[in-house]
Amino acid sequence: MAKLSQVLRDKKREKLIVKYADKRAELRAQMKDPDLDPDVKAEVMAKLDSLPRNSCPTRLTRRCFLTGRSKAVYRKFGLSRIALRDLALRGDLPGVTKSSW
Repeated sequence: MAKLSQVLRDKKREKLIVKYADKRAELRAQMKDPDLDPDVKAEVMAKLDSLPRNSCPTRLTRRCFLTGRSKAVYRKFGLSRIALRDLALRGDLPGVTKSSW
């Protein structure tokens, strides 16, 4: 089980990402404009830098929604490999069976 503080920190990051998503997208679109004056681009870059660091989507960590584990999380299920195996062996995941050959 992950520390509660780490899980809560990631939830706080999710809220910040949603809050600043529109503003960040607008500023990034301005940065990609090839006709924009370099001085204006510098101002846009300064505004982009002034946004909170945790509002950047790349800082978000994918976590298992059962245990909070951050490593080996399968995107399709939202579970870590350990939780996925436990649920599959119990038969709680429909359509998932343990492979044997």
